[in-house]
Amino acid sequence: MTGETKSSLPDVPLPADSYLSMVLLVDDQVMVCEAVRRALAHHGDLDFHYCTDPLEAIAVAQRVKPTVILQDLVMPGVDGLDLVRQYRKHPALHAVPVIVLSTKEDPSTKSEAFQAGANDYLVKLPDKLELIARVRYHTRAYLDHLQRDEAYRALRESQRELMRANLELERLTRIDGLTGLGNRRYFDEYLAAEWKRCQRTESPLSVLMIDVDHFKRYNDAYGHLAGDDVLKQVARVIQEGSTRSTDLAARFGGEEFVVILTGVPQEGASHVAERLVQGVRELNIAHGTERVTISVGVATAWPDAEGDPARLVNAADLALFRAKNEGRNRLIYAELSPDR
Repeated sequence: MTGETKSSLPDVPLPADSYLSMVLLVDDQVMVCEAVRRALAHHGDLDFHYCTDPLEAIAVAQRVKPTVILQDLVMPGVDGLDLVRQYRKHPALHAVPVIVLSTKEDPSTKSEAFQAGANDYLVKLPDKLELIARVRYHTRAYLDHLQRDEAYRALRESQRELMRANLELERLTRIDGLTGLGNRRYFDEYLAAEWKRCQRTESPLSVLMIDVDHFKRYNDAYGHLAGDDVLKQVARVIQEGSTRSTDLAARFGGEEFVVILTGVPQEGASHVAERLVQGVRELNIAHGTERVTISVGVATAWPDAEGDPARLVNAADLALFRAKNEGRNRLIYAELSPDR
């Protein structure tokens, strides 16, 4: 059997002063329920509910959403302390204050009650003023707890949003806005870091310098918007050709691109460069009577403490210059790479 006198709590947390004390009494004796009801009557901030069937206590508590549970210890078929333990295990009730009602002031029983998770202990029937004072005290503590939890959740969500925004901002500072590849700043940082790593692991490091052939002519003939579209398509080929997670494809500036290949010797780097040259050919972007192509300079180094990654980039750039002088639409491997 259950009973109630007013509406239950709303689901959305409000300031503590806006709440009633929502009291749920679990006691199989209707006479006790009536006595407690009378004790709490005529107090506008106290809303009383009762449950005389302990087997229904969990369900009733979920429905009522009490701020305080008054729990009898001795009931038919259910141990009151076991019921307290069930409250503490229930996700919706684990923090609700429980005041245990006992027929006697027994230290061992009181100790067991607190060990089971009770917040307070009263001998029934308690003095009216004491009962009301304790109900109000535990209600305020519980509502403060809810507010702190809600504030903490809001703070954590705000922190997560800020972290996501910072990560996105950091990502954007490393990305070329037009092509989506790494930008020059990111390339410089990555090259310096990989040079040191390859030095430690005694691994080769290769750089591909890439230039879109006759790009100024294309811009003059078709306009800058069409030129931007060409750069995006070429960048896509370069990105797809740099397949390993440790590869970095970046826009070096203007129509120039660069690829860093870690742990890749001359033969592997040349193979990647040839794949990129062929991939751009296969775009079949018309350029007058011909089509858009790229030239690639390839250089490989075995980094050491005395070496300088700038020499590797310069060697790849010189190889690119040769590729363009020798007819474009091709790759040239650097003769001046600072090999070990």
